[in-house]
Amino acid sequence: MVKLVAIDMDGTLLNGKKEITFKQKEALKEAEKKGIKTVLCTGRPLFGIMPFYKELNLEKTDGYIIVNNGCSIHKTEDLALTDYHKLTKKDIEYLYSLTEGYDVNFTLFDNKHYFCVGKSNEYTEYDGKLVYVPITEITLKEALDDKHTMFQSMYVGSPENVDKFQKDNEDKLKKHYSIVRSQKYILEAMPFGVEKGSAIKKLTEKLGIKKEEVMAIGDGNNDIEMLTYAGISVAMENATENVKKAAKYITESNENDGVAKALYKYALNIK
Repeated sequence: MVKLVAIDMDGTLLNGKKEITFKQKEALKEAEKKGIKTVLCTGRPLFGIMPFYKELNLEKTDGYIIVNNGCSIHKTEDLALTDYHKLTKKDIEYLYSLTEGYDVNFTLFDNKHYFCVGKSNEYTEYDGKLVYVPITEITLKEALDDKHTMFQSMYVGSPENVDKFQKDNEDKLKKHYSIVRSQKYILEAMPFGVEKGSAIKKLTEKLGIKKEEVMAIGDGNNDIEMLTYAGISVAMENATENVKKAAKYITESNENDGVAKALYKYALNIK
C-alpha cells in the first residue's frame, strides 16, 4: 500500500508550458482523499515553487515539500523549515575558486534569492525567469558574510562551457559534494550525501513510512536516487535513459498527464 508519493516538478508534474493540468490536479486530490501524502520533490528553490504551492492549495494540507534537490524540507501548512543542509563559507570559497579560467557563472540559493557571484550570463538570467525571481548579483565577500543560509550552488553556462567545466572538475567535486547535471546548462553542487533520495529517506523515516510504501515519479538525472530508494519507482516517458533504467515502471510523458496515470495505476489501483 502506497502511503507517500514523491513527485518531481519540471518534466514530470509540469508540462512543457510549466503548467499543472486539470487531470494532474484531480489525481493529486484523489490521492489526498485516500490519505496518501504527496510530496513535491524538486531541484527548484522554495521561491521557485510558490505559484504552484498556491495553485495546489498546499497551505491547507498537512504535508511536506522538498526543495533545492534535497537540501531543505518544509512543512506545507506554514512553510516551516524542518530539516536542511547548507554550504559553509569554506565550501563557497572552494566551489567558487574552481570557476577560474572557465566561462560559467557560480550561483547560490537561499530561501528568497537567486544569487550570482559576479555578472550573470544569459543562461543564468533564463533560469531565473523559470523560477520567478530576478538574479541578485553579489561579490564573493557578500556571499561569505553570514547574512544568508546558502543551501546549494550551481555552475551555469552554455552546454559546451559546462561540459568542459564538468570534465575538468567532476572528480574533484565528487570527493566532497553531491553533484548532478540537472540541465544541459547547469551542473549543481550540494553538501556531500545530499540529494532527493536522502531527503525522502529522512522524511519517511521521520513519518514511520517504510520504503516499500513509498512511490516516486521523475524524469531527470537528479531523480535517480529517489527512484532507487522508493519501493515503487516510475519514470516519465520523456525521462533520460539513465532514469528509465533506475525505475521499475514507465508512465506516459509530462505532456500526456503521466503523473496522473501513474497515480491511478500504482497508488490508487484505478485502471
